[in-house]
Amino acid sequence: QVQLVESGGGLVQPGGSLRLSCVASGFTADYYAIGWFRQAPGKEREGVSCISSDDGSTYYTDSVKGRFTISRDNAKNTVYLQMNSLSPEDTAVYYCAAGYYRAYAVCRDMVDYWGQGTHVTVSS
Repeated sequence: QVQLVESGGGLVQPGGSLRLSCVASGFTADYYAIGWFRQAPGKEREGVSCISSDDGSTYYTDSVKGRFTISRDNAKNTVYLQMNSLSPEDTAVYYCAAGYYRAYAVCRDMVDYWGQGTHVTVSS
């Protein structure tokens, strides 16, 4: 059974940090780019950051560049998203996703598997 299980969401004050984790199981995650999408209330889902499986190349949407860092630990089948300098505009449900494509393509909705999502709320 394919699973992508997210954790690490929660409530944080503006300027704060969170680290999201996504644990993959049920498929050979080493061969898949994995990344993060988010969807805020009333807004379309967007690809936030993705990381390729082979060379570790990454993609970031413009609004998070310099603040978010994606990484993966293939030995643990886990992908992390370190989020710093958070603002209320980052409030959303964050979804982990995996695709048998390059990072850029996965973050453009070329997704084979989705997680259930974790809530991130940035508020004072």
